[in-house]
Amino acid sequence: MSDLDTIRIQRQKMLSSKDIAPLWERIRNLPEIKSITNISSDKVTVTFDASDVSLISEITNLAIAMKPWRKGPFLINSLFIDSEWQSFIKYNLLRPHFNLKDKVVGDIGCNNGYYLFKMLEDKPAKLVGFDPSALFFTQFSFINHFIKSDIIYELLGVEHLGLYEHKFDTLFCLGVLYHRSDPVATLKSLYKGLNSGGELILDTFMIDGDDDVALVPNDRYSKIPNVYFVPTVSALSNWCKKAGFSTVEILDIKATDATEQRKTSWIDGQSLEDFLDLSDITKTIEGYPAPKRVYIRAIKTKI
Repeated sequence: MSDLDTIRIQRQKMLSSKDIAPLWERIRNLPEIKSITNISSDKVTVTFDASDVSLISEITNLAIAMKPWRKGPFLINSLFIDSEWQSFIKYNLLRPHFNLKDKVVGDIGCNNGYYLFKMLEDKPAKLVGFDPSALFFTQFSFINHFIKSDIIYELLGVEHLGLYEHKFDTLFCLGVLYHRSDPVATLKSLYKGLNSGGELILDTFMIDGDDDVALVPNDRYSKIPNVYFVPTVSALSNWCKKAGFSTVEILDIKATDATEQRKTSWIDGQSLEDFLDLSDITKTIEGYPAPKRVYIRAIKTKI
């Protein structure tokens, strides 16, 4: 048994936890459903015969039991899962910059798989999601029960890319880097996970400035406890080059606003409006610059 298989077995045990096991059992007990999927719109949409009222009720109650829904939105017949993030805004921003046809693609920190489902439209050779969260895996499995895709979801993190069975032509790493205490080591893991000539599409928090520096929040950043470094674009580019990437292209820079991230009934918690200084929304509640993201493409030199 490989080291990776041992890790997989350990991670699978999370599905037996007292919070996750009942959800997982309910998903497995859902009947086979002949459905139609539409991934070309902003909502990942599934439609099917809705004549069974009890089934519709179970689907609705199960979706509610899996809150919070961070990424989306999803539409299952008339059930609209209005996620905290309007994830199509980020996806539509990035969409002109990649072509996944016939490529082996990975999404690191894939959450519930919204981006993976959207990527199906590109007809990649293979799609693999990495995320260690049992709840997000459960949400993905719920949606995929209707879509019936061949997406592979691994309860693994970026640190496991070096152990993985194969490398990737394209890796996405969206909203992950600032959660890592060693960003250069994380970028090195992503570099190792790519085939020669492969591309990394990444976004992370950034601060304005021309110097090669990064903000190190004292405690929390925008009420997020595990944000370690918020670099300038120049510092981020240097990190990528230290990790081995030969080319770093800035695709876009965008401030996060309440159009993209907001409180809904599907999260039962706080969101962007609670994280900013109400007297000056250009600052977080802690007094740091308000969240702004840089989107990049980094290339592994073709050997």
